[in-house]
Amino acid sequence: MRAPSLAELARLDDAAFRALFTKSPVKRIGRDRFLRNVLIAIGNSGEAALAEETRRLLDDANPLVRGAAVWALAQLVSREEFDAMRANAIADEQDESVREEWQLAS
Repeated sequence: MRAPSLAELARLDDAAFRALFTKSPVKRIGRDRFLRNVLIAIGNSGEAALAEETRRLLDDANPLVRGAAVWALAQLVSREEFDAMRANAIADEQDESVREEWQLAS
């Protein structure tokens, strides 16, 4: 694997993650922590084109991934767009740490 795109890495489900990183030390951190790191890289990239992949991960089953997606999205979209998503997202979110990320991110 040479320089996979952040979008490709963000699309990994658990089975694809395990297959890709079989016999690799990366497999030990697990898909959720790996995706958190991918989302941090996405947020730091400043590439607005990655916002759609990031939005998709707002619905991930794992709160660690959802919280990182919130932070990354706040880095990629306009403040107005982020604020428009915030109210509904906070009301729908079950995890306190993710709700807090919605409130703190800007």
